[in-house]
Amino acid sequence: MSTATHAAPLFRPFEGGKLKLDNRVVMAPMTRSFSPGGVPGADVAAYYRRRAEHGVGLIITEGTIIDHPAAASDRDVPHFYGADALEGWANVVREVHEAGGKIIPQIWHVGTVREASAFPESDALPIGPSGLSLTGEKVSEPLTVEEIRGLVKAYADAAAEAKRIGFDGVEIHGAHGYLIDQFFWERTNQRDDEYGGDLAGRARFAVEVIEAVREAVGPDFPIVFRFSQFKYVDYGNKLASTPEELERFLAPLSAAGVDVFHASTRRFWEPEFEGSALNLAGWTRRITGKPVITVGSVGLDAAFASVSPDGKGGEEPRIEELIKRLDNEEFDLVGVGRALLTDPAWAEKIRDGRVSELQPFSREALGSLS
Repeated sequence: MSTATHAAPLFRPFEGGKLKLDNRVVMAPMTRSFSPGGVPGADVAAYYRRRAEHGVGLIITEGTIIDHPAAASDRDVPHFYGADALEGWANVVREVHEAGGKIIPQIWHVGTVREASAFPESDALPIGPSGLSLTGEKVSEPLTVEEIRGLVKAYADAAAEAKRIGFDGVEIHGAHGYLIDQFFWERTNQRDDEYGGDLAGRARFAVEVIEAVREAVGPDFPIVFRFSQFKYVDYGNKLASTPEELERFLAPLSAAGVDVFHASTRRFWEPEFEGSALNLAGWTRRITGKPVITVGSVGLDAAFASVSPDGKGGEEPRIEELIKRLDNEEFDLVGVGRALLTDPAWAEKIRDGRVSELQPFSREALGSLS
């Protein structure tokens, strides 16, 4: 069987969750900090266009900052507010659409991950549900209910702008220990009001964000929600230790208006719970019945070529397992990160069986991404 034939399930059309895509390959969101002052320029538009030209089914942009003074942890991460930044994003959309692609922005607030010392010109302190950093250190006062409502509106305003300037949907970043996830996590959310307590209470902020975004964009605009069990300071963390707990967590998010879940894991092949081979995406699809993106070390360039990123020979290839799971409808879409960072034509090469032409991932290449 040729490589192209073997990979065919990745290139079947997809329709669901209000999305209609040419194939199942999703460019995962990857922070680059290449937008000076928060404004994406022509180079950013060209970067995304190249991936669309080479057959990526759906592009999810790097995280973009909502309109809040403490939303960013890096001054060169792109904003999703302000005339200059939004015009920059409108140009990105035009370029991607001209190339035949689909693109959605990921909207984001870093919460207490922001380090005040990195912004000496600003008096905006990091914010979080209880004012606690991911390590439990107090960095600010807990958010007031009024402040929480203002944040909900900021997410909704960003989503409305995404629709206005022509994006094909929007992704809400609720993973990895950033603001929304800080509400989910018991370590960083010690509130005793309606936004704290059990997991359902800690999910209330996310529910309100999703509901507000849905109201802002209307019934037909796709909403993707990215979540994770792990935090970047605690890879072993689990919000839900059993499928039943995961269902209690996901049900209100699904009911609030999520069309597609993006289940972020570090390795797609690892089972989420004992007694089943399903990963987090598989369980999410089983529980919610909604389309799901899987992601996590999908280094398919290395897997097809059976070499590691340093070119010295890799681990056991896992592409067969990925394709089998996709074919079994455990998940619907496949997020690809590092492979698409280093090789804009990765999807096209996989589709056409041009495995020998793949550019293996290397950290050195990240300094000159194009």
